[in-house]
Amino acid sequence: MKRYVFIVTDRNRNSLHVGMSSDLLKTVDFYRQMPNLFFDSAQQLTRLVYFEELNNEESAIHRFDILSKYTRAQKEKVIRDVNPDWLDLSIGLDFERILRTPGMQRRSTTLRAA
Repeated sequence: MKRYVFIVTDRNRNSLHVGMSSDLLKTVDFYRQMPNLFFDSAQQLTRLVYFEELNNEESAIHRFDILSKYTRAQKEKVIRDVNPDWLDLSIGLDFERILRTPGMQRRSTTLRAA
């Protein structure tokens, strides 16, 4: 089963949170629905800025442990290496999920043909 190690941040990039999940989109949705659960309202962690897909839980735990021990500067470097503009990557993941939905594939093909 695939596992994900990820970093989420707030809109001002003040806080960086490293996490691990088996369902990345569900976890990001959870952060959006419960923004004040772990942090105050100024630190709403709603932007997915980095993630890795790993093949097993052992690898994911190992990578999570490594990233969790990184300093802020090291985490920023990891993010900038793959996402220099700190874009919210969950937007692309949501789009992929829409394309995989059975009814939406026919619809997107029709839109491209037009």
